Amino acid sequence: MKSITQGWTGHLLAVIAGALVTPSLAPFNLWPLGIASTALLVWLLSDLTPKQAASRGWFYGFGLFGVGTSWVYISIHVYGYASVPLAAFLTLIFSAGLGIFTSVTFYCYARWVRDCDSGQLLGFAAVFVLGEWWRSWFLTGFPWLYMGYGHIDTPLAGWAPVGGIYALGFVVALTGAVISYGLQRQKIILSHLLMVAALWLGGFLLNTINWTTPTDQPAIKVAMVQANIPQEVKWRQDQYQATLKLYRETSAALWAENDIVIWPEAAIPAYYQSAKPFLGLMSNKAKQHNTTLITGIPFREKDPAGNTHRYNSIMAFGAGDGLYHKQRLVPFGEYVPLENSLRGLIQFFDMPMSNFSAGAQWQAGIKAGDLTLAPFICYEIVYPGLVTQWLPKADMLITISNDAWFGRSIGPLQHLEMAQMRALESGRYLLRATGSGVSAIINQRGKILARGDQFTREVISGEALVFGGATPFAITGSWPVLILCMAIIVLARSPRPQ
Repeated sequence: MKSITQGWTGHLLAVIAGALVTPSLAPFNLWPLGIASTALLVWLLSDLTPKQAASRGWFYGFGLFGVGTSWVYISIHVYGYASVPLAAFLTLIFSAGLGIFTSVTFYCYARWVRDCDSGQLLGFAAVFVLGEWWRSWFLTGFPWLYMGYGHIDTPLAGWAPVGGIYALGFVVALTGAVISYGLQRQKIILSHLLMVAALWLGGFLLNTINWTTPTDQPAIKVAMVQANIPQEVKWRQDQYQATLKLYRETSAALWAENDIVIWPEAAIPAYYQSAKPFLGLMSNKAKQHNTTLITGIPFREKDPAGNTHRYNSIMAFGAGDGLYHKQRLVPFGEYVPLENSLRGLIQFFDMPMSNFSAGAQWQAGIKAGDLTLAPFICYEIVYPGLVTQWLPKADMLITISNDAWFGRSIGPLQHLEMAQMRALESGRYLLRATGSGVSAIINQRGKILARGDQFTREVISGEALVFGGATPFAITGSWPVLILCMAIIVLARSPRPQ
């Protein structure tokens, strides 16, 4: 069997192992395939040198990101106007570059952990989680396709309010490692089986705990306008007035019936400074009914030195107030790395509103009446550490997005699943408003109570409850799981007493 893992045959199997992660996530939800992916990976790394493991890890990452983020092609080709060959090439470069993360991760595994006591079991799970973690912050991070997301509806979901997404990933990786270890040795080791069973049973039991509880605050009535304005016309100047009319007329019947009305990311395709008269009118309409209007809108201002900064922002009007500038920007979508060299080469590097600045790390939340909402714009909701900065003081989470860039692909549905996980981790309701879908009201258990469809013009409405208290994750964040993983590696490498 070892010969199968050598050379290009092993690399091809690694690509397949990485590709198995995608169907384990939304919208397919075939979660056992994630466990199969880790089991196969442990076997494929079992007899390699560290240098060979680095290569094998890269092929695993190429399969993971090549399949799981294939939707990048749509944004490059359809909305970036790159030719089919160029868009395909850039998508491959993107996937290949992300494969460096898994290459480095599994080099470290083979070099320092695998051959230690329990290195292929607890050691593998620890390295796997730390690999996901460093991908969340290095070079601004890309915390997408985490293994634990496929378990939003399995018994492992009980671990999310305790240890967050990394806790789920640890159990999945360990489960796959135990399966692989047993198959390689053709025997079941009872202690390993009991360890995994205890973690799955623990997740089931944790699901019965209500870490947060509803407050005495009455249910909040919420309406989200999903305008579904085509991306290719959204920023055209001749469509500006039509866009304002659409939001004005759609919202006219919502003020009297709702406490909060939400428009999506960059709903107004102009800087706030240009749209003030219209927003002032909408603010007065909302205030008449004690309603809060929350909208995404670009914002422009000058610093004391006279430099102009542009932000992707959320603002509240009417019975609410607050201004939040997005902190985590999407490369090429909101800013262009190596801008002086890349601007003008192809249209993809000159997309509308791709010159934003990042907002400050510590900002005030959005106020909706007496409520404090933790705001996140699009991509930000996938960062577990960013969300915990607002907890437990936030009454609810709100995220606005524009997923039209990814067309009718799996990308927006993966994004929705990640938002569900943030609600589950924090024990708070989450309101998600998007321009083209999928808008949703998600409860404190990560369950979708109301949702829209993709590429439909509709209003998504429902009630949201205010929860008090805090989950363990809201207090400690991911650090207990990360410290546990580091401790496992240190202990595995510590010399044993003679």
